[in-house]
Amino acid sequence: MTSEVKQSVRELRRLKTRERILDAAIAEFTQSGMTGADVHAIVAAAGVAHGTFFFHFPSKEHVLLEIEGREEAWLAAEFATFLEGRHGLETVLAEAVRLVTGLEQRLGSKLFTELLALHFSPTRPTKDEWTDHPVIVLLVREIERARGDGDVHPEVDAFYSGVFFLLGIYGVLTTTDAGDTRDTMLAKLVATALRGLEVR
Repeated sequence: MTSEVKQSVRELRRLKTRERILDAAIAEFTQSGMTGADVHAIVAAAGVAHGTFFFHFPSKEHVLLEIEGREEAWLAAEFATFLEGRHGLETVLAEAVRLVTGLEQRLGSKLFTELLALHFSPTRPTKDEWTDHPVIVLLVREIERARGDGDVHPEVDAFYSGVFFLLGIYGVLTTTDAGDTRDTMLAKLVATALRGLEVR
């Protein structure tokens, strides 16, 4: 076996181990939340040594960062595919609500809330710019496009409008149980955002 083949086999094994740890951590976080998650339970479920967890992830927060990055990439890809067709701003905002709500349903409310808490935490292990978040970039671009088309007031700040809208979705999802009340609040969030953006 050449050294390159050995290296690629070793790298493949490392990636598979990392995935097992990540899958076990997601299951543990979904059940117990990040703060309540037990690293011993994670490594037992993944079938690895305790130190192997910390070789791949320096802390539980780093596991959440990995999950956040993957989920945000998935969300952005879905949103980008939707935006390939031309849509009015109301439809774009409604799709953002649908995608974020779907993410919460897929992850479960506990893990979803943990991701948001880490995202906005002042002690977040890594700091990044808004342009590092493709969902924000896509939404801002759509608001700017609508402003260019004359559908949005020329003085609207697309960045703040997009961020405030996403914060509104997160707020509703983390403070309101699923049901008619939540659906009404999300619908009113879209309607209110549109009123604030549109040319009067």
